[in-house]
Amino acid sequence: MTKDVADAIRERRSIRRFTSEDIPSAALSRLLEAACMAPSAGNRQPWFFYVVRKAEIRQGLVKAAFGQSFLAEAPVDIVVCAEPERSSGRYGKRGAELYCLQDTAAAIQNLLLMAEGVGLATCWVGAFDEQAVCQVLDIPKGRRPVAIIPVGYSNLSQSPQPPARRNVADVIAMVD
Repeated sequence: MTKDVADAIRERRSIRRFTSEDIPSAALSRLLEAACMAPSAGNRQPWFFYVVRKAEIRQGLVKAAFGQSFLAEAPVDIVVCAEPERSSGRYGKRGAELYCLQDTAAAIQNLLLMAEGVGLATCWVGAFDEQAVCQVLDIPKGRRPVAIIPVGYSNLSQSPQPPARRNVADVIAMVD
């Protein structure tokens, strides 16, 4: 059963402990479809996803991500890449340097929220050596790794407490 989107937003946590239980292909498809439904500048859709199930390759990602071993613990890692050329074709330098990253971030957020909605645990990992990730996955020139998302079932007995958040009133300026 899928959660209400507001509940998924409130309840999503970064999980770094996973069971070894496999992820059904249908659930994985739902995550990737949700990612592909993200908005993008000029509908350029500058994203590409590497779905990694093979243990040896996940171990390679651990090394590329400075020893974050939970990447190998999760049964699936999704490496989300931006394709700057898709955005620069229409928006030039700003598209290549900014819009493709914003668009890819929106796709990642959709993926994370769908995972929460279908009972899967994830973590947005941005700390890694881009070149090393490209080598591990043989990523061609023109694709830039933006995030590694481990996906699995949480191995925690309870969900972590929500992290402290800035007060909404402190981050808003009303311009009338």
